Amino acid sequence: MEDVNQLFDAAFEFAHYPGNYMIHASSLSNVLRDCSLIPITVSISGPQGDSSVKEFLDRFPLPVIFNALQRETDIPGFETTLVTCLERVFKTKYGASLIPHYMPVLQAGLKSDSAVVKSLACKTVTCLLENRDANDVSPVQLIVSNGIYPLLLEYIIKSDDEVAHAASETIKSLARFPDATSVIFPTDTNDATHLGNLAARSSSLARVRVLSLIVKLFSISPHVASAVKNSGLLDLLEAEMKGTKDTLVILNVLELYYELMEVEHSSEFVPQTSLIQMFCSIISGTSVDLFLKLRAMMISGRLLSRDNIYNTVDEACVKALVSAIDASLESPEMNDTNAHEAALDALGQIGSTTKGANLVLSTTPPAARHVVASAFDRNALGKQLAALHALAYIAGETRPKSSRIVDEKSEENLRCLIYDVAAQSTKLTPSGLFLSVLQQSSEMRLAGYRTLTALVARPWGLMEILSKEEIINIVTDATTETAKIAMEARYNCCKAIHEAFLCSNFVDDPRRLKTGEKLQEAVRSGPYMSKKYRDARPEVMMAEGF
Repeated sequence: MEDVNQLFDAAFEFAHYPGNYMIHASSLSNVLRDCSLIPITVSISGPQGDSSVKEFLDRFPLPVIFNALQRETDIPGFETTLVTCLERVFKTKYGASLIPHYMPVLQAGLKSDSAVVKSLACKTVTCLLENRDANDVSPVQLIVSNGIYPLLLEYIIKSDDEVAHAASETIKSLARFPDATSVIFPTDTNDATHLGNLAARSSSLARVRVLSLIVKLFSISPHVASAVKNSGLLDLLEAEMKGTKDTLVILNVLELYYELMEVEHSSEFVPQTSLIQMFCSIISGTSVDLFLKLRAMMISGRLLSRDNIYNTVDEACVKALVSAIDASLESPEMNDTNAHEAALDALGQIGSTTKGANLVLSTTPPAARHVVASAFDRNALGKQLAALHALAYIAGETRPKSSRIVDEKSEENLRCLIYDVAAQSTKLTPSGLFLSVLQQSSEMRLAGYRTLTALVARPWGLMEILSKEEIINIVTDATTETAKIAMEARYNCCKAIHEAFLCSNFVDDPRRLKTGEKLQEAVRSGPYMSKKYRDARPEVMMAEGF
């Protein structure tokens, strides 16, 4: 019992207060008194290195710790402390190098009844994979020969969330090895370890875990994504969506689709046309939960915000999706502010590409009318903010300067939409609407700067901006904004106006001479320089305590 207590104390010290980096509070005053004139750096804790791990294992070899884990003791926190200690050991290069010598023990840990030990075993396999040496035996070979991979799969569908997550992360690390492809993606669809079979014999919750693992694997690289697609695993997500009416399950799968769309190479492998058709049916469904509709809008917006998507998707499907979002904005259920904002954001995301902008501006009537109407409606600030950002996307703020202008019909529709909204407002002109936005809060001005940066590429947009001296005064005043992102947005807007001004006939107009000089000086000064802050100096003072 005394040995167990010593092990517990040493493991606790090692796990929480690494010896080589520790200065105890009792000796701290002596250090300060005796070395008061010597600059020192004190660190209460830090990561263990190989030397501290060797020192610890010299006192308590791994077999001793493993045997102690199998014993029952009345020491509170004993198992958790040893597990934390071992986690720190195996995260070091030296500790990981010992793992291949204890594969039977690792296998036994994976079969343990303790969730904490199971989680440790999964993390230990991950350490083996991530800290391998080029001269070592292939870790994939070790995992296969010791029957570890099937155990990890069982954890995905049968263990609690923590163990399932640890097993999922381990499999993700394993998938990074080229020689693991045949293990994780067997060609025999009847193989017990085939993820499709695993999903088929799982409960509803466990199937979502398997689908989550598939998305994680897909995100690793185009090579692994190709293996996922060729194994037919992406079809499982769509099948799960169509095979259930459980709102919670559908929502979970939508979240996985959202993660999938965030992967850079997703558009190369995801079956976009059928996916868009599915989203379209969700958005236009009369009996579908509103929250599911909003998530479908959000994901479809992200999917269609990439230019290369239109190389593989049927344009008619995108038009149908835009029409579905348009129709939803007319329905009573979209009176909810959050719902309206989500739909506007989706239209903005779709309109961020040249083809997408043409689609949202050229439908009859243009779906972008909702965006323009809300962008200048001060009675609903949340909707206005979302709409201004959406309008900035549609007008091309994030597109290359050469691609900001879209086709003739879409451009004319954009101009007419803005002038019509202005005519029906108290401001009467677009310039009045623009100034109104720039006279609102900082976050609203930020959205306004983005919108004007895009609209000034149009001759009519430049004319409206120049017609209000107050607009020029705001965008050239470096003291207007205090947040970095807002300073940069204001500067980018000012720079865009100046560039458009230099390329226009206004540059030769004597009446615009002062405007041109003011814009040029503001651009030259940069986004952060202003007379108000130019003489600022850092303040240095003594700290209140050690």
